[in-house]
Amino acid sequence: MDYGLLKLSAGVISTIGLYTVLYRENKFYRLFEHIFLGLAVGWGIVALWTETLKESWWDAMMGAAPEIGAKASTAEPGHWAWILLLPIGLLGYFVFSKKHSWMSRIPIGIILGLWSGQQVYVWYRLYGPNINASLKPIFPTTTASFSKPDITGLSPEQIAQINGQVYPSQAITNLIFVFTILSVLSYFFFSFETKNRLLKFMTTSGRWLLMIGFGAIFGSTVMMRFTLLIDRMYYVWIEFLKHGVLGR
Repeated sequence: MDYGLLKLSAGVISTIGLYTVLYRENKFYRLFEHIFLGLAVGWGIVALWTETLKESWWDAMMGAAPEIGAKASTAEPGHWAWILLLPIGLLGYFVFSKKHSWMSRIPIGIILGLWSGQQVYVWYRLYGPNINASLKPIFPTTTASFSKPDITGLSPEQIAQINGQVYPSQAITNLIFVFTILSVLSYFFFSFETKNRLLKFMTTSGRWLLMIGFGAIFGSTVMMRFTLLIDRMYYVWIEFLKHGVLGR
């Protein structure tokens, strides 16, 4: 029995079964949907252990394993207090008990408390650099050239001098960037009525710029769906038919 061809055939049948939903929802699609979800849950449990719990919890609790050929004394000492995370985590399964379901809120409260405290630091690490990067100069510092000249073959001192200048083309780009940020932010001024003409113009511009941005996001989402479709069709026509069936 050719197990390679059997595996390819199972993949093709599953692909066709999932794409039958384009016609309408049917039992054939439901069957492969449940198979896919079951495989995803099983893979997720294994990945949770191998990629998260083992490295971040078990190895840290038992002590990092020494490298091959090294002495056992080189292993880091275990943090045995981490064993307390096991009963706390198991409390979450009391959600299936009507009498003791309140105990499942304990790990949820701990996770939410830790998560809320970390979000201040995470927010700054994520948005702090973006805020600093949005403060761009909108006035050129030199008119020697409209655009930034080519720095190929120049010395490090010359490159640093060129990078330290703001050329007119860069100033125009920065101006558009700053205008976009201020317009989009002004669109979310809902606390008071915008009667000022300038503010009305900014909010209207922000609405249009948001629509352009959402349109680009929607377009990229559609292209991702086509990328997935192309990948599955490559699997069916090239890997299965050409290399699997006709190539044998």
